[in-house]
Amino acid sequence: MEVKRNSLRAWLLAARPKTLTGAAVPVLIGLALAFTDLRGLQALDAFSWTAALLCLLFAEVMQVDANFVNDFIDYVRGNDDAARRLGPLRACTQGWVSAEAMKKAIALTTVLACLVGLPLVLYGGLEMILVGAFCVVFCFLYTTHLSYMGLGDVLVLLFFGVVPVCVTYYIQLHTVTWQVFLASVACGLVVDGLLVVNNYRDRDNDREDGKLTLVVRIGAGNARMLYLLLGVAATLTGVVFLLNGHVLAFVLPFVYLVFHFCTYLKMVRIHKGRELNVCLGETARNILIYGVCVVVGLLVS
Repeated sequence: MEVKRNSLRAWLLAARPKTLTGAAVPVLIGLALAFTDLRGLQALDAFSWTAALLCLLFAEVMQVDANFVNDFIDYVRGNDDAARRLGPLRACTQGWVSAEAMKKAIALTTVLACLVGLPLVLYGGLEMILVGAFCVVFCFLYTTHLSYMGLGDVLVLLFFGVVPVCVTYYIQLHTVTWQVFLASVACGLVVDGLLVVNNYRDRDNDREDGKLTLVVRIGAGNARMLYLLLGVAATLTGVVFLLNGHVLAFVLPFVYLVFHFCTYLKMVRIHKGRELNVCLGETARNILIYGVCVVVGLLVS
């Protein structure tokens, strides 16, 4: 693939647009939950569209920042050797983006995320500064340390489930219910499927590099079963919507589960190699399907 160094196309590839659904879906679910509950309280005037937009922008900028950090750190460590790499091509390793330019981009996106998130203090209080700080710190710790310790899945559950869903809801209503918490866990389980299939594909290289991901620890067969169970558990956890009177928000995600199961079967058949990138793309699509199903189910109910 011919890509001009440090060009707009190079930066678009480095940002990895397909991963942005994983950042957007939790925020959209949190907003749908807040909107629905405020509607039930006949207090829709309290819903802040400005805060909603800021939450979404912060999540997306942080995701791009994390992608840049991951690209740069893995390049410096030599983990993205072009001959061994099975996943989508990386910008620094391919020479599309220079290492120096990537360092500047990381600084820029980190500052931009902080600037976008800072006004949320006006809506959620000073505790939003702490939330933002944790997001930035763990953005760096994930690639540099925690992913090597097999804690990546825990971070996904927290920062692509509990934190974005609950904090987005909190900013609008200044409280978090147990129903919202369970919904956030379900969302985190869905998004974690993306990490599981990614690490499933890279399990042999990760083992050689001393990267003890959960997939490396439990083995390929158990990892495939984990992938399937993540989708099943997330869908069944949606019973919380049913108990809260949102029947469609419980029923519609079964559409997602069908797609998730089909991807699982493909994952079993392919087993290893670059062809698993198809499953990675399908999982990103499935996350979006889940998000759409939950949001539509909440808003229509």
